[in-house]
Amino acid sequence: MGCGASKWKDPGVVRRGRPRSVGEVVVFLPGLRVPRTVDFPQSLGDHLDTSTVERLSALRATVVTMAMQESAMALKPRRRTTRHGGSGTANLLQALEEYLPVLLGLVKESSDLRNKVQFVWANQEDDSEETSMADAWYEVLSVLHLMAMVCFLQANSLLLPRSYGDGQGPRVSEESRRATVDVFLKAAGYLDCAVNQVLPQIPPEKRRALPVDLVEGNLKALSLQGLGQGVDMQLGLAIDNPKATLAVKRRLACEMVKYWQQIKDSIPELPLSDGWAKKHTLFVKWKYAEAKAAAYYFHGLILDEGNTEKSQEMAISSLQASEEFLKESKRASKAFHSTPPTSRSVDNF
Repeated sequence: MGCGASKWKDPGVVRRGRPRSVGEVVVFLPGLRVPRTVDFPQSLGDHLDTSTVERLSALRATVVTMAMQESAMALKPRRRTTRHGGSGTANLLQALEEYLPVLLGLVKESSDLRNKVQFVWANQEDDSEETSMADAWYEVLSVLHLMAMVCFLQANSLLLPRSYGDGQGPRVSEESRRATVDVFLKAAGYLDCAVNQVLPQIPPEKRRALPVDLVEGNLKALSLQGLGQGVDMQLGLAIDNPKATLAVKRRLACEMVKYWQQIKDSIPELPLSDGWAKKHTLFVKWKYAEAKAAAYYFHGLILDEGNTEKSQEMAISSLQASEEFLKESKRASKAFHSTPPTSRSVDNF
């Protein structure tokens, strides 16, 4: 396998089929990538001091164990209280944050160490084959991607309606919606770093061998999704705030349109040969139409405040356009949830 990328089958790993259903979905993510065990002492024992090698081994072993547990949990949609978030994802994110700076030593201290370890990762959607690459920058890229996906899991968990025992029924609290803004921004930041700081470090021939999860178009689309869904949360909070003006709401809706348009432009770069990619495309179509519906709606309300006949006519046109985009978004949402692996909409969100 050398310093390049390869795909191989590990007979010691129990294979899983693709999930038929992924439960309630507010935040799309294309499955977790999970690391496989590597032997740091064998690869680095003659190049680094024992304490550093042992620390690398211990930190990565923790990540491997936690990532596999979270991946297995994500494939059990009925376990609503633990799936997509909770202490498990928080612990995994902390483990990744502790591992990353130590890992960066392999690419900063000596270029000779960069290609000493064969790093292996698989995706929960289909782990019958694993992508292996002898490049520490590939490991950094994979870690940043996983950190972002864990943030998306946390956001999805925060946005699932919960009962608070006050007789008002399940709902998403304002506190949860505010928390997701920071979580989405964090995910976008990890992915932006992956695109602009890490991918350029990987030679072109190795970049061509990266799995689809790590291609530039996919990373950009998911980074923009983090920004777009963060603005979506801000708009929802503004709608509930009586002090927020129509102009503020329209500005936020227009920002959403901008982000989802950019995401839509990135999607054609991704192969649509499997259900996850098709589901991703439909999610973008759903959210893009939803954003345009909101933008036209608030624009129409602002025009309706005008005193001229022309402004009234434009207001009616904008509100009619909003209604059409809303219908389109509902059709796209239905198609998204019915596409394998199937998911359920969150009616109370």
